[in-house]
Amino acid sequence: MPPRRAAEALLLAALLTGGAACGSRLPESDFDSPPSPTRSNAAEPIRVGIIRSATSPVGGAAFSGPGDGAKAYFDALNAKGGLDGRRIEVVTCDDGGSGVGNNECVHKLLDERRVFALVATTALEYAGAPLVAKAGVPDIGGQPIGPAYDTYPHLYGIYGSLAPRAGGKPGWNGTLYGGTEVYRYFAREHGARTAAVVSYNQAASAAYARMITQGLKAEGYRVVGEQVDFALPNFRAVAADIRQQGADLVFDAMDTHGNAQLCEAMDAVGVRVTAKVTNVQNWASSVPKDFKNAPSCRNALWVTGSSRNHDDVTHSAVREFREAMKGRELSQWQLEGWAAAMWFTDAARSCAADLTRACVERFVNRPEPYTARGLLLPVGYEKLAEPPKTRRTCLSVARWQDDKGWVTQGGEMTENCFTVPQLPYQP
Repeated sequence: MPPRRAAEALLLAALLTGGAACGSRLPESDFDSPPSPTRSNAAEPIRVGIIRSATSPVGGAAFSGPGDGAKAYFDALNAKGGLDGRRIEVVTCDDGGSGVGNNECVHKLLDERRVFALVATTALEYAGAPLVAKAGVPDIGGQPIGPAYDTYPHLYGIYGSLAPRAGGKPGWNGTLYGGTEVYRYFAREHGARTAAVVSYNQAASAAYARMITQGLKAEGYRVVGEQVDFALPNFRAVAADIRQQGADLVFDAMDTHGNAQLCEAMDAVGVRVTAKVTNVQNWASSVPKDFKNAPSCRNALWVTGSSRNHDDVTHSAVREFREAMKGRELSQWQLEGWAAAMWFTDAARSCAADLTRACVERFVNRPEPYTARGLLLPVGYEKLAEPPKTRRTCLSVARWQDDKGWVTQGGEMTENCFTVPQLPYQP
């Protein structure tokens, strides 16, 4: 299973009841009312840090969305009086997409600015994760680009985790597991049986492609592997072979620029597929601009994920997000960053007058899964001694249409579920 979903832990635990003490079992609806600024510490801001690879070598736009969404949430919260009368002070740091820069950001935010927590971390190389864990600073709702959120305590990725997370090796002695629900969905809903997987001849891209291939084969697909040179890609040759092989689906392990080039080549040679399945980083309103030269392929773009479609204006929480982001290009990662900030805020609010890091983590670690008012599929943390062999997993699905934007597919995401095998991989 691709890394973007391998960390997901959609825990369907029974709701527990409890008091309003620190780490309570209160349902999320109990946090809908604005707080009253009646506490003695009302004048003191709560400082949170956001680390992102805004100027990374692979392009800053890919890693800015979660931080933008989180900051928008905190700005909106402050405009309503803050958290129980306390303003949220956001301190950002750009690590430049390097391990050295990431360690510098961790030092700056934890040691110099003394942030209470990190929120919506989006780091290309999260080298400072061991330092965050050692300091006991909660990192809430980060994007699991690497294995850090399945390795270290005090780190809580936006998709949850079942892994032990004791430090050292990620997952279960260096092995992580992911499901095949994405491939099961396209087989069930569209009868797809042949899939092309396109990657660069670059280590990370090739490894990503291998995981996609493993999942597809487990679901009975015939897989056509396609690889292009990272420096001089010949997408026209790849597109021609995809057409000859009669692929129903096209998956990729590439960035937005590579996706756009592939789509242009597919249009040029007349490739028509059921779905060109892209990743959550490309689930954005910039599609018309990014894929402007590939109208046919553009309207075959599909995406899967673990959060509610940011174009689903029928949902009240989505409308609130969109109102706060008005005037900007929107993306799914922004919505997930918004949800991460909400998660931290709900956890902090549960502590009442006794706001501590331990209290915030007790809320995040509670058995009741978190949904950010329905923006996320249920998220939770459970340290399993052994990985599950199968799991019931749900997914959010959308497709692009020029006249409508991203249109939700498969019905309500909490009901678009499959019991699928969990396949091992080494991150």
